[in-house]
Amino acid sequence: MPDTPASPALPLDHAALERAALAALEFARARGASAAEAESSASVGQSVTVRLGEVETVEYNRDKALAVTVYFGQRRGNASTSDLSPPAVERAVDAACAIARHTAADEAAGLPEAARLYRGEAPSLDLFHPWGLTVDEAIALAREAEAAARAVDTRITNSEGATVSSWDADFVLANSLGFQGGFPSSRASISCGVLASDGEAMQRDYWYSAERDPARLEAAQAVGRRAGERAVRRLGARPVATAEVPVLFEANVAGSLLGHFVSAASGASLYRRASFLLDCAGKPVFSRLVDLDEEPHLPGKLASCWFDGEGVATARRRVVDAGVLTGYFLSTYSARKLGLATTGNAGGSHNLVLRPGGEDFEGLVRAMGRGLVVTELMGQGVNPVTGDYSRGAVGFWVEGGEIRYPVEEVTIAGNLRDMFGAIAAVGRDVLVRGGRATGSILVERMTVAGR
Repeated sequence: MPDTPASPALPLDHAALERAALAALEFARARGASAAEAESSASVGQSVTVRLGEVETVEYNRDKALAVTVYFGQRRGNASTSDLSPPAVERAVDAACAIARHTAADEAAGLPEAARLYRGEAPSLDLFHPWGLTVDEAIALAREAEAAARAVDTRITNSEGATVSSWDADFVLANSLGFQGGFPSSRASISCGVLASDGEAMQRDYWYSAERDPARLEAAQAVGRRAGERAVRRLGARPVATAEVPVLFEANVAGSLLGHFVSAASGASLYRRASFLLDCAGKPVFSRLVDLDEEPHLPGKLASCWFDGEGVATARRRVVDAGVLTGYFLSTYSARKLGLATTGNAGGSHNLVLRPGGEDFEGLVRAMGRGLVVTELMGQGVNPVTGDYSRGAVGFWVEGGEIRYPVEEVTIAGNLRDMFGAIAAVGRDVLVRGGRATGSILVERMTVAGR
C-alpha cells in the first residue's frame, strides 16, 4: 500500500471558520432576527483496523459544517449546511428564519445572559496534538497491538481486530451578543479485542487507550497485552446462584454509574420530570464517602473547555459534597425551564473526578469478602425515571476476600438511588474513560441473579 501524507490539513482554516460564522450572524441580522448563534466546524480523521494481521479497513473523514440558530423574539429556528460558501450559508439562514416564523413562542428560548458568556482570550488547555501518522505507520501499530494480544496465550484463537484512530478538529462559535470563541482539538486512540477458547468454551475481552496527545497513549503492545490477558482470565466462567451480595464495579466500568447520575441530574430530564433525582438539590443522594468534582480546565483532558456549547463560561465546582447533591447540569434553556441559572453544561459535563479512597483494587476485593466483581456490563436496563437498574454482567466471584473464578450469565439488579447511597468505598485505582475519572466502586449490596 503506498504511503500517504501525514497530518492532512483541515478542510478549512480557523479564519475561514470565523468568516462563515460571522457571515451567518450578519445574514440573520439583515433578515430581522432579534438574536442569532452560529457554529462552524471542520474535522479530519483516519482510522485503520487490522484483523489477524491483515488490513481490514482504512477509513478517512474530512468534514465541514455550519449550524445556525435564529430567534425572532422567543420563536426559534435551526438549520445547518455542509457547504460554507457565502451563498450556502445565506440559504441556511433563510431556512432557519422560515422555520422560526412558523414555530410557537417558547418563553425559555433565547441566547444566554451576556454576563454569563466567556470573555477574553482563552488560554490553551493543551488539547491540540495532531498525530501525523501515515497509513502504513497506523497499520504497523495496529499489528503490534494485535500481535501482543495473540502472544499472551495459545488459547487466544481469534481476534476482533485492533484499531488505531486519529481525529483533528477546529470550530468557531459566535452569537449576536458579541461572543466569539473556538479552538482546535485532537483525539487519538488504540483499541484491541480478542477471543480465547478452551474446548467448547469461548470468551472475548478488549482494552483501549484514548488521549488528546498521542504521546500519552498506552503503548500499542501494552493495549494488546491487556486485551489478551483479560480474555484469557474469563475462560472457565460459570453462573452463580442468585444472592444478595456486595458488588465491586471495576474502574473500567465504574464510570457508567457516573453516567447514569449525570443523565438523571441533567436539565432535560429534570424539566420533563423524567428523573429519579427530581427535587434532590441540597439533599443526600450518595453515600457520605462520595465527593464528586467537575474540573473543566484540566490541561489535555478529553472533556476540557473554557466555555460550553453556548459560550457560557465553565467553572470548577463540587457537584457532590459528602454525598449531598449541590447542583445540577444545566444549559440556558433547561435552567430557564426550571427557574434556575445555567451551570455551563450545554453539551454535557466536563471532566468528572470522583475522589478516590485509600484502598487499591486488591484491597477492595479483600474488604468485600464475598460477592461479585463486575468487569463488563451488557444491556440497557436502566429506568431513568424510577432509577430501577438491571443489567447483564460478567466478572469474577469472590470468596474469603479472594477472586475464585470467572462468572458469566448473571444479572445485577437494584435501584440507582439505593446503589448510590450504598457505596462503601472508591478505589485509588483511578482510570480515566472519556470525561470521567474514577477508581473501582464497591456497592454494599445488590441482587445478583444467576441460577
